[in-house]
Amino acid sequence: MAKQQWKPGNMLYPLPAVMVSVTDGKGKDNIITVAWTGTVCTNPPMVSISVKPERYSYHMLKATGEFVINLTTESLAYAADYCGVRSGRDRDKFADMKLHREKASFVKAPLIRESPVCLECKVKSVQELGSHHMFLAEVVAVHADEAYINKNNKFELSRAKPIVYSHGSYFGLGKMLGTFGYSVKKKK
Repeated sequence: MAKQQWKPGNMLYPLPAVMVSVTDGKGKDNIITVAWTGTVCTNPPMVSISVKPERYSYHMLKATGEFVINLTTESLAYAADYCGVRSGRDRDKFADMKLHREKASFVKAPLIRESPVCLECKVKSVQELGSHHMFLAEVVAVHADEAYINKNNKFELSRAKPIVYSHGSYFGLGKMLGTFGYSVKKKK
């Protein structure tokens, strides 16, 4: 198969499309959609998000050092897009998208009730990398919607129909192809 060489760029797709909720600590909350996010470490549990300094939420992140990553689903795709293209400077995205705030356990930023998984995060460092600054954070609590926990007490995110972002488009996830280690599992 022939391949074209392109200029260097970020083509590491698909990515999770998450809604990050933040607060200024003085009563103003906002939601920013972030696709540049990822797992960093297991112990302690750490994640990162990358945000442009021009974004309205950036200064809230810097001031409070806290945020919540809210996973998105097919039913949240429209809200996820809206929260990524509209600024919270002049609107309440929670109200606009009819999303509900829930009190977090350890951070001041609210959870989004409609999200199947919410990760409370405390910033450990900020790396100014260029167009985006990376917020490296420890996950201090995880909230999982009981609607997706099966009879064996296993969380089934696939039932929530999560979405990903790829090169300007949102996609639902397809069928499961295997589980971790299935390539080396002994046949019965």
